[in-house]
Amino acid sequence: MSALLSGLLAAIASSAMGGAAVGATRFVAGAIDPVALGSLRFGIGFVLLLPLAMLRRQNWPRWRTVPKVVGLGLLFFGAFPALFNLALHFTTAARGALALSTLPLLTMAIAALLGVERLTARKSAGVVLAMGGVGMALVSGLAAAPPGAWRGDLTMLGAALCMAFYSVWSRPLIRETGPTPFTLVAMGCGALCLIATSAWRGGYAPMASFGSAQWMAIAYLGVFGGAVGFFLWSYALARTTPTLVALSVTVNPIAAAFTGWALMNEPVRWSLVAGLLMVFAGIAISSTARRAA
Repeated sequence: MSALLSGLLAAIASSAMGGAAVGATRFVAGAIDPVALGSLRFGIGFVLLLPLAMLRRQNWPRWRTVPKVVGLGLLFFGAFPALFNLALHFTTAARGALALSTLPLLTMAIAALLGVERLTARKSAGVVLAMGGVGMALVSGLAAAPPGAWRGDLTMLGAALCMAFYSVWSRPLIRETGPTPFTLVAMGCGALCLIATSAWRGGYAPMASFGSAQWMAIAYLGVFGGAVGFFLWSYALARTTPTLVALSVTVNPIAAAFTGWALMNEPVRWSLVAGLLMVFAGIAISSTARRAA
């Protein structure tokens, strides 16, 4: 399997797990402080990744790159989850997922402006087609918006911007150190910041009244939404371009919709299936841009 294909598959799997994580986050977002929820997600992820990194005995980030890794960790595992969880306090999962799906456009623009990746017509067409598929899939869920949903939509756009800069800036560091040690150090720094903030604000108090359903949602967020999902994201960034990795996020809201169908019997409409086909067509077009050139 080529590096490009393995990177794309890892990114798609990561985004599918993230789609289910949107539903899990929405489920517990109203019961706990958003910063505390982020600290649980990435704290659990750090604990699970640590033994793997120790057993594999990979190289840790060099001292000269540690400040960059720490900064990226605070950006992606600190600011991003706080904004992501806060957004779902104000808007629906469908609208939030659609706002997050602007990530491919943001990443493509930032990568082009920083000279990291060349902007091509074929790649742009693939991004637009995939995002059109997201809009098609979610068109029926966007009408039922709670009052003030625009605040959540704008907050989620801020989260997408954090993720876009992380995807562009982290790629060379991931290729130098490897996905596991880079993700572990970055996630640990972000989680530590969130834990300290949550403890100071008393954000963990509501956990005393949690039932089994809330704990299962948090366990999913830590294992698949944290350790496994973001390891796969870093693995993908080491093997393909930031825009192609970011393009996989268009799978996220569709995976969230299918999760709602499986767990809560939410209807699967024709627009969801059509949107899924458009998303995969867009990914296929963009991923063959280099070979066509």
